[in-house]
Amino acid sequence: MKNQVGGARRVKQGGSAGEPYLRFYHSASLRTKTLSVLDALEAAEDATRQRGALAEIVLELTETGLDYYFVKPVQAAKVGFMAEQSTKLGMAGILRVMGPVTRRVIGGMGTPQLLSISNHIRHLMK
Repeated sequence: MKNQVGGARRVKQGGSAGEPYLRFYHSASLRTKTLSVLDALEAAEDATRQRGALAEIVLELTETGLDYYFVKPVQAAKVGFMAEQSTKLGMAGILRVMGPVTRRVIGGMGTPQLLSISNHIRHLMK
């Protein structure tokens, strides 16, 4: 089921199509890179060979989202140099912890699970 929500098409996935949502904007180059990884994964004879690339794109999207949702608003709030640096340091710490966990979890996935992740990312990109 598709409908128009917030100027973007929303496909029902795990919830009501009418639920509110947030999204972030990313660069054209990151979009191209993301689509390339997803296309390669979906076309692969053995999708498990694409686990590393998928994990890296998930981490890059996560970093971009954290920046968009938290770092940029803190900078816009003009809270001062120390608060901005603390925010950036905190986000870097989150990513350092998330990196190995994300790689391990995606690294243990089989083809159906990888395709599910790919489908979810595509859903978010609409």
